Amino acid sequence: MAVQRLSPQTHGDTAWIEREAAQARAYDAIGARYDEAFPHKEGQVACAEALLEQLPPGARVLDVGSGTGLPTARQLVSAGCEVTCLDLSPRMLEIAQANVPQARFILGDVLDLAREPGRFDGVTAFFSLLHLPRAKLRDALGLLRDILVPQGLMALAMVEADVDDVPIPFLGSRIRVTGYLRDELQAILPDSGFTVELARTMSYAPETSEAGPEVQLFYLCRRAAGGDP
Repeated sequence: MAVQRLSPQTHGDTAWIEREAAQARAYDAIGARYDEAFPHKEGQVACAEALLEQLPPGARVLDVGSGTGLPTARQLVSAGCEVTCLDLSPRMLEIAQANVPQARFILGDVLDLAREPGRFDGVTAFFSLLHLPRAKLRDALGLLRDILVPQGLMALAMVEADVDDVPIPFLGSRIRVTGYLRDELQAILPDSGFTVELARTMSYAPETSEAGPEVQLFYLCRRAAGGDP
């Protein structure tokens, strides 16, 4: 299936374009090694399953930062959802196309998505929004709220850390990451127009010494009623 490409909506912000291009190159280099380093994703699978339990049959779901398409996009497609995979990395989308050929694919930045109300019944964003600075992460949450149907659902995962746009070495590349402490993140979600329906915390140890142990935060959120048409 052909890949749709988003045009940057940065109004001449060349520094941001260059930053995101560097993030994309890092994940191009990582490729399938990501799944090798993080093969056990029980928390992610369980959070997506909780989402699926509340979505209607044939739900339209946007997988933000879909990576290789595993496990989430495949899990959603197997459940009968109409899935759209969004990622910055051309290489990751290429792998996802092989893994989940039934999905649609968009290459680009989540912040460049058009604000089309009611476009999706659900959104998944597993460890993808942590690549945005805190100010832009809030922008992304607001955009994702806007493109959901009224009472639409979002499954979100972040790594717990008190950092904002910090460069770190990761699987032989260098990426920029942001994190929150769990209480702070759980307060930001309502401020962004979501009601938190489920919150889980999990300790995780990757299979490689190139990535350290982490605490993962999982949330199932519903678009709050305020402002719905």
